[in-house]
Amino acid sequence: MESNPHAALTSFIDLMMDAVFAVDAHANIVFASASCERIFGYTPKEMVGKNMFDLMLPEDREITRNSVVGVMSGHPQFHFENRYVHKNGQVVNIMWSARWSPADQLRIGVARDITERKRSESLQSALYSISEAAHTAEDLLKLFQRIHEIVGTLLPVDNFSVTLYDNETGQLSFPYHVDEFLQTPDPFALIPGTFYAEIIHTGLPLLLTPETMVARLQELRISFGMNPFSWLGVPLKSHKGTIGVLMVKSYPGGVCYNEQDQELLQFVSTQIATVIERQKMQARLQYMAKYDPLTDLPNRGFLHDRLKDALSAARQGKDQLSLLYIDLDKFKQVNDTLGHGIGDLLLQETASRLRLCVSESDTVARVGGDEFVILLQGASLPEHAAQVSEKIRNAFNPHFTLEGHRLNIAASIGIALYPEHGNDARQLLEYADRAMYLAKNGNAQGRNND
Repeated sequence: MESNPHAALTSFIDLMMDAVFAVDAHANIVFASASCERIFGYTPKEMVGKNMFDLMLPEDREITRNSVVGVMSGHPQFHFENRYVHKNGQVVNIMWSARWSPADQLRIGVARDITERKRSESLQSALYSISEAAHTAEDLLKLFQRIHEIVGTLLPVDNFSVTLYDNETGQLSFPYHVDEFLQTPDPFALIPGTFYAEIIHTGLPLLLTPETMVARLQELRISFGMNPFSWLGVPLKSHKGTIGVLMVKSYPGGVCYNEQDQELLQFVSTQIATVIERQKMQARLQYMAKYDPLTDLPNRGFLHDRLKDALSAARQGKDQLSLLYIDLDKFKQVNDTLGHGIGDLLLQETASRLRLCVSESDTVARVGGDEFVILLQGASLPEHAAQVSEKIRNAFNPHFTLEGHRLNIAASIGIALYPEHGNDARQLLEYADRAMYLAKNGNAQGRNND
């Protein structure tokens, strides 16, 4: 009995780890070896009749067409690389060797799966780029854009977002949000049972595949637009807990994310969270350099900066200004008899009352102890400073009730006008300070006479 050499050859080909294809002039598959199932997920029977370009990642179709033209012109192709979509939705990197058979009018190709090698090479490069971007980041939006770009070299991320969670308000915000179908949402309260809520409350990543997605969406009974095909979110963690979520998703027809993608995003999320924490710390330090921590009012240094700018405008005839120097009467007595805790509450309440006496364009600053300075800008008449001064005295008429203690506190106020009482910041502040002490002595004599 004679053996069939063609059957034997096919059997040998099927034993190869690489897949062998025969494709006609229109890129339709007429033969596929057994290994195609391991590489592409489809059996040879399923592959035959399909068009290679339909299986290919859309972004690689044009460069592949150019390669095919060369092969069919009689130039064998070695080590050509492109990407396909596996039956399970994953992207597969392929290296091809191909040549055209004029006699058979077929293109014969051998496909080798180089996904792991490409991923390893790309991953090392991407991790370095991400670390570098995080280290040099000054602007969060630019960092998010750069990381989106880098991650996009490893896997399809048409839908990529960074969501931050405010533990105090319970709200989610979306500083970076790129989505094919969903516009950037306005901040909203964290909804129990949602994917975001699960990640934030557990601090664990969440990977949803097409198999698990349907059941989860049915449980949720909430829709934010078109349902995703695959969803992957990882927590953004700081030393205080979970501060947000880094998320990618695909819609029907897109890729299915896996655990390798999850590991990559977890590395990325660590970098992002570190930068967010660093920027928060920098912002906090910058704030502390300008504001009084007890009252949240501008401090002496910030007042000088604003006064400098106001004087510059005034000298150019664009504006006028005046200063009110304010000191609380009997503040030392409050501290000595009731303690510094009550004294601090008194200073905080004083700051609140002073803010109500001026407009947003004016500056209320705490310059030390129980001393405050108000910078009034745009005051066209000296009477305006006197009116604000009277407003402040009236604001102190209602007694202060602090932890059950009823306090009657008055304020001594000194006024300095530009340019009548000084041409620079030092002269104006010294004049207003002296005027305040004169007012304070007058208040003391008045109380003694009473």
